[in-house]
Amino acid sequence: MANPVGEDSWLAYVEEESRHASDLEARVKVVELFKNAVNSEPGSLKVWLAYCEYFWSLFIDCQSGEAGWPEEEQMLGRELFSFDAALSLWNEGYEAIKYRLSDSHEFWNRWVSIELDQLARTRTPVGVRRISHLFRDRLQTPHATWDNTSQMYSSFLSTYNNAAYESEFKEVTTIAQEAKSVYKLREPHELRLNRAVRSGDEEAQKTVLREYLDWEMVQVRYAKNPALAVSLCLGLYSRALTGIFSFDDDVWSNYTVYLSGRHHDAKKLRGQYPLPNMLDVLQRATSHCPWCGQLWARYILTAEEAGLSFQNVEAIKHAATNTKALEKDGMTGILDMYAAWCGYLKRTAMDPNAHEDAADVAEVGLLAALEDVQLWGERLYKDAYRGDPNYRLERILIQFLTEVKGETDQARSHWVNMSKKEVLADSYDFWLNYYLWEMMVYASKPRARSPTPATPGSKTMRVPELATNVLHSAVSRKTMDWPERLMDVYLQHCNDYEQPDALHYAMDTVYKARKRVARRRERENAEAAAAYAAQVQAAHPPTANSTTEDATVQDSPSGSKRKREAAPDDAAQGATKRAKNADVNGVDVAANEQHLKRDRENTSVMVTNMPPDVTATAIKKYFREYGHINQLNVKKEADRSSSALIEFSSTEDVKSALLRDNKYFGQSRIRVKPGTGLTIYLSNYPPAADETYIRDLFKDCGDIFNIRWPSLKYNTHRRFCYVTFRDADAAYKATQKDGKPLERKYKLQCKYSDPAHKKHREGAVAEGREVTVKNVDPKATENDIKSVFGRYGKVATVRIITNLSGKNLGTAYVTYETKEGAESALELNNTKFKSQILQVELSKETNYKPFSTIRGDRGSTASPPASATDGDVPIPDRHDGSRGRSQGPSPQEIQARTLALMNIPDTVNDARIRSVVEKHADIVKLVLRPDHEGAVVEFADPVAVGRASLALEGFEIVPGRKIRTGSASDLFREKPGRGGGDVSSAPAGGKRPGFIPPTQNVRRPAPGRSGPKRALGFAAAPKKQDGGNHEDTKGNDTSSAKPKSNADFKAMFLNSGNQPVGGGGSSKEAEGGQQGRKTAAGSGAAVNGTENASS
Repeated sequence: MANPVGEDSWLAYVEEESRHASDLEARVKVVELFKNAVNSEPGSLKVWLAYCEYFWSLFIDCQSGEAGWPEEEQMLGRELFSFDAALSLWNEGYEAIKYRLSDSHEFWNRWVSIELDQLARTRTPVGVRRISHLFRDRLQTPHATWDNTSQMYSSFLSTYNNAAYESEFKEVTTIAQEAKSVYKLREPHELRLNRAVRSGDEEAQKTVLREYLDWEMVQVRYAKNPALAVSLCLGLYSRALTGIFSFDDDVWSNYTVYLSGRHHDAKKLRGQYPLPNMLDVLQRATSHCPWCGQLWARYILTAEEAGLSFQNVEAIKHAATNTKALEKDGMTGILDMYAAWCGYLKRTAMDPNAHEDAADVAEVGLLAALEDVQLWGERLYKDAYRGDPNYRLERILIQFLTEVKGETDQARSHWVNMSKKEVLADSYDFWLNYYLWEMMVYASKPRARSPTPATPGSKTMRVPELATNVLHSAVSRKTMDWPERLMDVYLQHCNDYEQPDALHYAMDTVYKARKRVARRRERENAEAAAAYAAQVQAAHPPTANSTTEDATVQDSPSGSKRKREAAPDDAAQGATKRAKNADVNGVDVAANEQHLKRDRENTSVMVTNMPPDVTATAIKKYFREYGHINQLNVKKEADRSSSALIEFSSTEDVKSALLRDNKYFGQSRIRVKPGTGLTIYLSNYPPAADETYIRDLFKDCGDIFNIRWPSLKYNTHRRFCYVTFRDADAAYKATQKDGKPLERKYKLQCKYSDPAHKKHREGAVAEGREVTVKNVDPKATENDIKSVFGRYGKVATVRIITNLSGKNLGTAYVTYETKEGAESALELNNTKFKSQILQVELSKETNYKPFSTIRGDRGSTASPPASATDGDVPIPDRHDGSRGRSQGPSPQEIQARTLALMNIPDTVNDARIRSVVEKHADIVKLVLRPDHEGAVVEFADPVAVGRASLALEGFEIVPGRKIRTGSASDLFREKPGRGGGDVSSAPAGGKRPGFIPPTQNVRRPAPGRSGPKRALGFAAAPKKQDGGNHEDTKGNDTSSAKPKSNADFKAMFLNSGNQPVGGGGSSKEAEGGQQGRKTAAGSGAAVNGTENASS
């Protein structure tokens, strides 16, 4: 059988073999399998640890008869599995994994424990020196548990070398400083990676690890010890390529590029790096990712560089073609591999020291490669395969025939055959290369010299006629992708090399071609405009709940609006305008106009240079006779003028509105331009991106007029927006950012706004190939279900829903390969299966997600005590720690640390809210409720609620909308769409949520109120001699304490973590703050205390 791939596969395979190893021969076979495993996965800690543990167990078993080995096998085993061999294997394994910072200690701790056990039995000076050397080497190697290793070494010295304890430990600590500083530099990355692993989020783990790898690869440039930096990078790649990225071709490619660069540095600088063999690495890479043609190409090229024989390189090529995975990405991987193989053949034949038959072998190989690729393409795509658009293999063959064989006619025949393929014949690049090849052949031929003197007038000019014919054929094609460039080359060529008559003919040909191309471009533009209008207005059923999405809009009822009349300059644009109602690709656009969806992009105009004080009412009045205005967006410009984006009901209204271009609006001469091509559809940006982020992203493209966000009321998972620019050039530049990586995690999608290009849903549910099976017997397995449902069609997958403990919950999903199989399986509805009556129905997908939840680290379910600088301390848990450990928080505790945020537009997602809130306190859970224009946030402790509430009250989440805080019940009483934008706009005397929810009120007695109670922020005023009147007076007594205002109290609360509470207290009170806090906690003076008086 083929060797396993990946550490888990190897471990499972070897474990199965070792389970059946009952004699010495079988055990030796297992050891050989382990050798193959570590050769295949040399950086795998799991494989090395299992190998060393198994070998050590064989050493133990053969030492005595307790394992039941026959005496003869026992004697042979002592020779094969000796103590020295076992320790040598442990050392070899450690050297392979020692630079895995996060987990190498697992292997080393086990190894050193064995060494210490042996030393405890023998106590020899040699053993002490050996283990001391192991500890010294380990402490000079960066690793996560350096302190633990240091402690182990300290214990070892105390036991076995106490006399030299101080000198030894001092010396080791000194020489280990580099290891500690190196790990400290990497510790933030390790911590982030550990958090991602603990969270269970695989995508987050991949993102963090990719960033870590990118950072680590450049450290060799700045490191004082480049060899150590390279070793640490290789150790990190070992963790990645034996773990979560073991089958990621992109990471494997990065690894090979990094190694190639370090090998190049080692040759150039004659440095010594601990680098693995490139051929071994590429062999592992292609076994893990056999579909990646680029890796196979690198494998072939590296084998050629290493000087491998032709048979060995050919074996690599055969290994690639024998795997069906190479066609995973279509023809891309196949062409990449064959291009590398053909390049190798060509270079082999062109080598001056090549064998005599090298050219013949190369010719046969090149022709066979072309045939194989053609057959492969026809097998995958049938008649639709048109060949490689980059004709890589053909170019290699033509170069070989021209330069090695000298058969230019045969090479030219390949050019001619390719010119008959549509995919190449319409390519400017193909014809230009064809022409350049002909010119190279022309230049390589020496001029013929006549042995007799030429007579006057008998000399003829030598011209590259074949090259001229190539350009003429190219210019004559009507479907060339860039004919304008070839026309210029044609004229320049004839001007440089041809006779006047040929030049004249070329000029005539180009003149006719330019006119033909101009008509073609005009027609293409008209068709594109009409097709674009038809596509973006394609009929889609409107949704009743769509508030910010596109919706069907009726034409304006106005029957007296002014329509655009014919103008003399309409002829120049006639083709474009007529195409609006023309038959485009068999679709009558005019006939479909009654079904058109709301199309902001093609029913809008951009109006600029309006008066600075213009109002929306004035604009509507100005354009009233030209059509019904659906939406209007007015902006003030830097030059003190105003601009507006006006959306009309139809394209006919837009044509009428364009009549106002260059007309006067008051004293200003306005410009009216179509809004087509100004808006782009943007998606897959970071979730927390806001308007500032989007504007900064496109600041190098041009000015953004406005950004339109979708409503999240009915789907909180939406993450897209529409960005409208002031001019079409800026929008075009913005579309060039399509595919741009953001934060190394997101691949930006940036395209012209076009609803017709909406991607249809894919997958088993959308295609009707999945059925939901309910009431499944708890003891049923996936095979049981598959055997029953497989009678109705070929089953692709069966998935049983289980809880965390693996218990069957009674629901399963069965996916068929065809829709018909799923529909046939409905016959099983209400049939008995085992002891249950099944309920079978087609799975349905829903896009209704009215709320979303983000969870953070809850930590201890009990509220943690406040820091020493906080003014109030909640009552601590019992000393036994029982509270909050055996059970979750009570509803009252959750309510006490919950805060509602209101007046948040339904276009703001949960990530943006979290980015604002978590600056002030740790979040346990955040629930976004766009249907109530707000969110509910659970914090880690009640004190954080008050602090966050004060900080967020009045915060402007978007321009014109300020957050209000309150309780969850306050939020659910909110009526969507009626929240005010300004906190100060609430009616006087009306009840509105305070800056702290009712369950979190911090009571503050009024100045002068008698009684012993004091709350946060209160400072007692000095008592007066007139009977204790504490009211502030208008006298000149400036020594009396001034009562603190709400603003003072708020500032003190927010800064309670940075300064002592009660700014008016004496220094004595400040010194006794700690005791005072203990007293407050003991008497129940916590934030949640119920005995505080109402303010």
